[in-house]
Amino acid sequence: MSSTTLQLNETIHNYLLGNSLRESAVCQQLREETNTLSVCTMQVSPEQGQFMALLVELTGTRKAVEVGTFTGYSALCVAQALPEDGTLVCCDVSEEWTGVGRKYWEKAGVSDRVDLRIGPAVDTLKAIRDAGEEGTFDFGFIDADKTSYQSYYEHTLSLLRKGGLLLIDNVLWGGSVADPDRTDKDTKAIRALNALLHRDDRVSLSMLPIGDGLTLALKR
Repeated sequence: MSSTTLQLNETIHNYLLGNSLRESAVCQQLREETNTLSVCTMQVSPEQGQFMALLVELTGTRKAVEVGTFTGYSALCVAQALPEDGTLVCCDVSEEWTGVGRKYWEKAGVSDRVDLRIGPAVDTLKAIRDAGEEGTFDFGFIDADKTSYQSYYEHTLSLLRKGGLLLIDNVLWGGSVADPDRTDKDTKAIRALNALLHRDDRVSLSMLPIGDGLTLALKR
């Protein structure tokens, strides 16, 4: 037992990966290609991707939505965990970055489970709501521009069924959220969302020190 969370140095992190990670070959190939990009830090870690896949299986997810896809690693992890008739709606603005992921979705045989929609995510989420799909999604993941996080949260929460699970990434933001001297727009936006979540009785809540901070919100 421990009253605090263990700090992961490189040795412990490598042990964790060596004794837990079951990354598919296709996921590894996508991750390695993304790591060659100058913006590779936007990709979730393999252990977070595996954790997300576990949650998809645990919740029996058949219908999921992702806000912010980048090169598609998290989408690939989720899609592989979905049943054959499952669907993941991916919202992103970049044809270039999502184009990297497309070939790996195809290679993994899950491209038919991924419904990629290019355009502003708020517009895509509104369109899904307007189509009468509120309360029909099992799982959501938000990892996009931080200043829009609160809007993404409200739209995605409306799409989830009761008992649906929402994951929100970067909620610790490299520790900046706890630094009162950090007043940039992104940091302030994440702080505001964290405060909102803390008092939002529409969800059950847990913020975890995974990656750059991951919040789990279960819709009540």
